[in-house]
Amino acid sequence: MGSIFDRLVKEREPYYEHTFEGTDDMPAHAKSTIAGVSLTIPITNGRLNMGTWQGIYLCEFRNHGGRRKVVATIIG
Repeated sequence: MGSIFDRLVKEREPYYEHTFEGTDDMPAHAKSTIAGVSLTIPITNGRLNMGTWQGIYLCEFRNHGGRRKVVATIIG
């Protein structure tokens, strides 16, 4: 999955201003903007109401990402 994002947003481009945390940091911000950082999934009868071919994916766009937290808020 990373290859399409790597083609759209390349690392080490001269126009990146934010490079202090590494050459993959600014591209990771741009990639997460494209992929999105949140989603809403309906729950029906206590189960995720998703299509047959739908799934939930957690993507790490840094080459060596740190710890991450997943937060689920259920409203109902």
